[in-house]
Amino acid sequence: MSASLLYKMFKAKTDFILHTAIKIQREDVVFLFLIEFDAQLIKKVNELDDQGDIPLDLALKSHQESIAKTLVSHKANINQTDNRGWTLLHKAIDREDEFSALFLIENRASVNLATPSEKATPLHLVASFKPKDVSAEVTSGMTKIASKLLQNGADPNLQDINGNTCLHRTVAAHNFPVFDLLLAHTHLDLEIKNADGQTVLWFALDAGIGGYDENSFAAKLVKRGSCVDAVCPLNGDTLLHLACRAGNEEAGIFLAVHGAKPNLTNNKGEAPLHISCSKGLSKLTTKLLEKGANPNAQTTAPATMQVTLEDDDEVIYLQTPLHLAILGQHETTIQSFIDYKSFAQASTEPNVVVPNFNVKNSKGQTPLSLALELNLFKVALKLLSGGANIDTTDDAGLTLLHQAIMNQNQDAALFLLENGADFSARTRENESPLQLAVQRHLPAVVDALCRAGADVNVCDAEGNSVLWLALESGQEDVASILVKYNCDTNCWGKGPGGCYQTLLHRALDENNESVACFLIRSGCDMDSPRRPSPEGHGEEEAFDGQGPLHLACTWGLEQVVQTLIEHGADVNLQDAEMKTPLHTAIANQNSVIISLLLSCPAIDLSLRDRKGYTPFAAAMMVKNNKAAEAILSREPRAAEQHDNKGRNFLHIAIQKKDIESVLFLLSIHVNIHSRVQDSTQLTPLHLAVEAGSEIIVRNLLLAGAQINELTPLKQTALHIAAAHDHSSICMVLLENRIDYDAVDNNQNNALHIACQKGNLASCRVLLTESQINAETVNLRGQNPLHVLAQYGKENAATIFDLFIECMPNYPIDLPDAEGNTPLLLAYMNGNGNLCRALVRAGACLGICNRQGVNIFNFQVATKQLLYRLLDFLPKEPPWCEGEVCLECATKFGIKTRKHHCRHCGRVLCGKCS
Repeated sequence: MSASLLYKMFKAKTDFILHTAIKIQREDVVFLFLIEFDAQLIKKVNELDDQGDIPLDLALKSHQESIAKTLVSHKANINQTDNRGWTLLHKAIDREDEFSALFLIENRASVNLATPSEKATPLHLVASFKPKDVSAEVTSGMTKIASKLLQNGADPNLQDINGNTCLHRTVAAHNFPVFDLLLAHTHLDLEIKNADGQTVLWFALDAGIGGYDENSFAAKLVKRGSCVDAVCPLNGDTLLHLACRAGNEEAGIFLAVHGAKPNLTNNKGEAPLHISCSKGLSKLTTKLLEKGANPNAQTTAPATMQVTLEDDDEVIYLQTPLHLAILGQHETTIQSFIDYKSFAQASTEPNVVVPNFNVKNSKGQTPLSLALELNLFKVALKLLSGGANIDTTDDAGLTLLHQAIMNQNQDAALFLLENGADFSARTRENESPLQLAVQRHLPAVVDALCRAGADVNVCDAEGNSVLWLALESGQEDVASILVKYNCDTNCWGKGPGGCYQTLLHRALDENNESVACFLIRSGCDMDSPRRPSPEGHGEEEAFDGQGPLHLACTWGLEQVVQTLIEHGADVNLQDAEMKTPLHTAIANQNSVIISLLLSCPAIDLSLRDRKGYTPFAAAMMVKNNKAAEAILSREPRAAEQHDNKGRNFLHIAIQKKDIESVLFLLSIHVNIHSRVQDSTQLTPLHLAVEAGSEIIVRNLLLAGAQINELTPLKQTALHIAAAHDHSSICMVLLENRIDYDAVDNNQNNALHIACQKGNLASCRVLLTESQINAETVNLRGQNPLHVLAQYGKENAATIFDLFIECMPNYPIDLPDAEGNTPLLLAYMNGNGNLCRALVRAGACLGICNRQGVNIFNFQVATKQLLYRLLDFLPKEPPWCEGEVCLECATKFGIKTRKHHCRHCGRVLCGKCS
């Protein structure tokens, strides 16, 4: 088809005539198009079709060099970009089109234009192709393109969007041909870093691209002058740091072998050796040490010590490489250090640094302490053999043994002790390892310390022994170990009030039964009381004399009491008040402890306290009937024991009117006839009458008390009741048929006694409720009325009226053995009321006694009473009889006649009448 016809058809069928003509390779049609659109050539020859294709690019892709040249000569843009922004050269290289690329370069296409997205120049694209994926022919062609680009001014140092240079890309693509071309370029910058801070050398080393032999990328770069000590500006890491951090041991060894400086540090003060050790790169570690790396280099403190909320861990610095190797538990790396130390110590070279195994980090940790913390005991043993100090201390003054114990690292503590650690070293708080082991409950460590010879009796600042610390915290297993190694189970020390006490005393004071029982089982002193301090200080506790058993009874510690008894404590020990433990138990009303003590065969129930009380007496004092009964079941005669006043318990209970105790004693059938062991010899009935307790009297009588028992003065209970005016008891005794006429040693009956004491109520009962002989005379010839007249009180007249009321014919003028009538006795004692009552009853006024005394001649201070009696006479008194004149004492005879005075009734002579 002719060119014109075809052109017309293209015009009718397509909007992109030029593109279509190039595609079917019709140069003649292209010429027709160029002629027609000569005025619009710039627009038309650079127009993109609906596929985004450019006319020149279509011509080049189909290798239509003639059309391409025609287009170029007709204003085709050699640097025209497609929809992506790629130039024709980019596109040609991307499709590995050597012809197109060389044509464009030769026609002055820009060799340094970059794609919009990747910022990749044509040289970047050439560098990025992978020879292994294409044929040798393509590889050769791409190499020619690279060479042509460089010849035409392509810049090998330009960076793409990731900061990679062409050299970076050749390494990534394993593109050795282009790589070698680039290395030959005179203006190549080998130290340009990509966005990740990687130089080309590190880029090659990091991925191990091309290996690490002398023909590798890395080796060629080093030969070309690449810096093996390039530093990352972000953190100060050198290539050697980066190799270590990436765990790339081969890269690190390569750098070390090729002269990288091993002691350069990053911003944290880390040398490559630090990172190599932390990663466990043993081969690299050995190589770095061989190349002069400082084995004792320490990391620096961070720029800020502030701890963020996200990182609560303590920042540790001043770490040596060995610290980091131990932290990572890299034993082979640690062995490298140990081996190197042996080499360094034997070396004669002057600059060799010998590893120091005692360098401390910011926490005061040495490599040895760190190894122990991580339980790396094989490593620790090697460190010790290499000269590590087993007794080194941290900043707080703690040895490794202290630290292991405080961290409850039992295995580490045992390891240290087995390898000779100092077990006597003290902390700044003056605590020994043994005290720390007890505080942390490490029985195995405690045993090892004791076995090694640690002081088992060491005390803290407050005087607490290790045994006490163990027991107080409930560690009986630890305490048993201490006891096994003969620790002091007493540990006398300061107690309350400045006294000195044992651990047992202290445990009892704190009511700690388990501790007390343990001490007892461990053989502590079970009997000694607390005592004054060596300086003589101490309050009442120091002198109370109470042993452990007393204290246990005081606090009601039943288990302790039982344990003390089982282990032979003295149950009869007496305190300062002479009280036994049983006394104390009774006072505290603890029935279980009382039973435990009473079950002890050695107990002595006759021991008395300072007040003279036996245990039975103490039980009665506090009304502990159960205890008293238990004591009686053990010692039936306990109730018959007498106090220092000769009284037994029944006597005391009666005197206290303690009906409950009396009934208890009666219920256990005590002797109700026992007498008080003193001069009174009173029976319980006598005492009950004397105390005035009717209910006790009745109960004693019901229990079989003999009602007519006599006192040593031959007095009955009725005498005593009358003497104390217990009229109701008199009634009870009379009801129970007491001998109411019984007389005492002075021949006084109960009425005599009642009259003597002026006890009206008792007199009334005796006169009205019994047939008592009211005229009975005593040894002085006195009947009860005489006694009333001689001893009468204010109520004597009332009692006399009672006599006359009950016995109207009572002989009121009967003289006693001295011849005294009741009236004379009453007058002599100044009892005016009784005198008037007697006169009113018709008593004779003038009767004289054997001494010739009567009321008229009795010497008194005043005769006023006599005058009143005479004035009081209601009638002529009865006449007196006598042999002499009662006034002048003249004897009556033939010459002297008797005359009776009608006023007073006396017998007088005529002269005196």
